[in-house]
Amino acid sequence: MKLYISGHEDRYALEQLQLCLFPEEKMEFCETPFAGDGAVSRLHRGKSFLTATAVITKNGKAARGVCRLAVKNETYALRRRILQRSYYLAAAQHLDRLPPWGALSGVRPTKLTTRHLLGGGSEQSADRLLRDTFFVLPERRSLCIECSQASVQAASLLAPQDVSVYVGIPFCPTRCAYCSFVSQTAGSAGKLLTPYLDCLLREVEHVGALLKDSGRTVRTVYFGGGTPTTLSTEQISRLMEAIAANFDLSRTIEYTVEGGRPDTLSPEKLRAIRAHGANRMSINPQSMNDRVLAAVGRHHTAAQIVEAYRQAAEAGFTSINMDLIAGLPTDTPESFRSSVEQVLSLRPSNITVHTLALKKGADLFERREQLLSADDVARMVAEASDLLRAQGYRPYYLYRQKYMSGSFENVGWCRDGDLCLYNIYMMEELHSIVSLGGAGMSKVNLSQTKLERFHNPKFPKEYIEKIDDVLGQKDEMFRLLKGVQL
Repeated sequence: MKLYISGHEDRYALEQLQLCLFPEEKMEFCETPFAGDGAVSRLHRGKSFLTATAVITKNGKAARGVCRLAVKNETYALRRRILQRSYYLAAAQHLDRLPPWGALSGVRPTKLTTRHLLGGGSEQSADRLLRDTFFVLPERRSLCIECSQASVQAASLLAPQDVSVYVGIPFCPTRCAYCSFVSQTAGSAGKLLTPYLDCLLREVEHVGALLKDSGRTVRTVYFGGGTPTTLSTEQISRLMEAIAANFDLSRTIEYTVEGGRPDTLSPEKLRAIRAHGANRMSINPQSMNDRVLAAVGRHHTAAQIVEAYRQAAEAGFTSINMDLIAGLPTDTPESFRSSVEQVLSLRPSNITVHTLALKKGADLFERREQLLSADDVARMVAEASDLLRAQGYRPYYLYRQKYMSGSFENVGWCRDGDLCLYNIYMMEELHSIVSLGGAGMSKVNLSQTKLERFHNPKFPKEYIEKIDDVLGQKDEMFRLLKGVQL
């Protein structure tokens, strides 16, 4: 769909909303006015009011949306809000069904309600905010507020000096068809593993000294990727020993390692990870159907997943997460329901239900005709929610991505209040995150509403080549962190 803007420069906000509301339409930004189908967004600045107007034409039919803001109340966020509201009001007249998240296009809808609750707002006023300002449908409003309640609980566990640490291992045994993450397959890039680990250990030692000098302590640790357990038992032990030696873990209450693929796990490796301090493990099937696993390029079976879970429990892990993805090729609502039921039978502490997000970096992007309909994905998500709630699981965090099937969301569910704190702290941006390794992104919270981001190089080879620059950037980051009041 074409998009032309006039009187403002908030192109990004409207493009993201357009992608959510018209996901099947090819995006085309126009520098000059056009005739025919497409969207036009205008902002008029009067003496007392800003007026945002959107006109969307499809198949020759034009629909109009208008929203106003008093000039005296203008902020960047409120100006963007009226632009998106006007666009949504016009778009809704063309849609067969209203989108579940209304005029919200961001990946973190819960940030709105979490900050509202932390600021003294009630669940009822948070619901009105989502309903009246962003047109979010009732079920998603309830989901959002439930997750924000968990975020408020997680925030209460933080002290001013706390940070969380992310350790990135951008390697996998093979590449899944749906994956767009920056990662190297161990087969083709295995020779990079050793020098990568050497550089990562340098960063661990360097950051450890900076943490000590800054007076910061580590609240949560999270190994992500890629697949961190692509590392050998010896390699992951060496890394975890370095973290224990260089970081103050006296306040650490959660230490997660993503096992991800069962074909990277063994009893020996799981025991070593547990012995070195990790108390939470992820074993992520994505599906419990062997046909679906083969279709997305995962070279293991559902039986191997069950065995890996058993081994993790025997190694001493009582907090285990499992991921599933709704909308994978060859899957059906019936087989996805079976996957959810099989995972539930294991009684993991967390189950994360993702909705397939298809990006250009994924192999499946070129095979989009294989994907399920939005109706099928909606059924998968709804039935999973019903099954999880019936078994005592409650949602505790959520986020959205671009190009998600049906414009839904990824939701983390927990039982017995066993939250993944790192997920909440990272997604809600409740405190500073220090990220190590390739593709890591650190976030320094300068205030409740402002943060600064620092990016490590994405690819392992680039990370190795630029490790001195990485360490210099960490110095800059901690100079900034030092200025933040404890």
